[in-house]
Amino acid sequence: MGPDRHSVREIRALAGARAIPPLLLVLYHYHEAHGYQHLRWFDVIVSKGYLWVEFFFALSGFVLVHAYRSREKFRYLAFLKARLTRLYPLHLFTLLLMVGMILFFRWLAALGNYVSIYDLPAYHPYTSFWSFIANLFLVQAWHLFPRLSWNGVSWFVSVEWFLCLMFPIWLWISRRGVTAGVLAMAFGLLLLRALVSPRIGLDITFDWGVLRGIGDFAVGVGLAMLYGEWRERGERLPIEVVSIIQIAVFALLVYALYATGWAHSLRDYWVLPPMFALIFVLALDRGVLAKVFQSAPLMRLGEWSFAIYMGQTTFLQLLRVAEQRLYPNPPPSWTGAIHILEPISLLILCILWGAVLFYTVERPANAWLRKTWLNANRGTAA
Repeated sequence: MGPDRHSVREIRALAGARAIPPLLLVLYHYHEAHGYQHLRWFDVIVSKGYLWVEFFFALSGFVLVHAYRSREKFRYLAFLKARLTRLYPLHLFTLLLMVGMILFFRWLAALGNYVSIYDLPAYHPYTSFWSFIANLFLVQAWHLFPRLSWNGVSWFVSVEWFLCLMFPIWLWISRRGVTAGVLAMAFGLLLLRALVSPRIGLDITFDWGVLRGIGDFAVGVGLAMLYGEWRERGERLPIEVVSIIQIAVFALLVYALYATGWAHSLRDYWVLPPMFALIFVLALDRGVLAKVFQSAPLMRLGEWSFAIYMGQTTFLQLLRVAEQRLYPNPPPSWTGAIHILEPISLLILCILWGAVLFYTVERPANAWLRKTWLNANRGTAA
């Protein structure tokens, strides 16, 4: 297959920037269930790990507009097919894996005459028949169910699919000029401000996650529009100036993370402006911070990032099984050390599992679908 005449240059710094968010989300999910480390420098960062979902949604809006804004023709069905080949294989695999895990560990529990983790009052994922059907059709986070279902983190994919369905609207807006870009960003920021809660911050998933995604995506669209208008000027800036701007934005983000205190409050909102600004300054693909994210290890982790995110539930739940069935009861004196070793081991396992999923599921499935599905009508669609 020859190169796409509509292809745009990949922004390598943004590809590498995808590496860190899923790792923070793994640590966040672990510590929310097991308690934190009582180290402020660590806990404040990890407790706000859930906010990196905003980064992903905004990055999605930015990248999609960057890729499609300049195309003369936009083929909606071809676009949706392309997005499905990216999103669906891993989602389907992790959903079916979750079904297998539930059946297997309930069978073991029945043999051993104990209660499976999936039937404990404190841990009861929503695994109804209709929620499974909703997961198959990627609508599980469209305010249909009372809590997260099956592979809970896949709520992100459900919202992303909704945003893809609405993308023609955003693409039309993205061609209206700088003022429309500023208005899109203002709309997104105002919507997120309206959603943030004094009890849960912006940790909105199965219920109003679609609105959360719309707010983030709108900001990403606006950023892409501004980037398209000002990219040439940014490319003329001396690299020293670009580096200073990037360092300043990153420092502001770190300050916001610490200055806003513990997570899940109204103050979480103030982490978002520097987080979104980071996307814009990294998009210049020059400067000291961009160079860090262009490094080979971060580029590789960025490539695996979606698989790391989608696969984390496997080991989060295997850890619960181990704690229930393999750990001594009552817990011994080394419980404190385990609380440090567990998240480190979990992070390593999730990275390795993400690599396995990328090379055995995500990449080959994507290649096969592109060959058999996307390109089936290439001659007539061109």
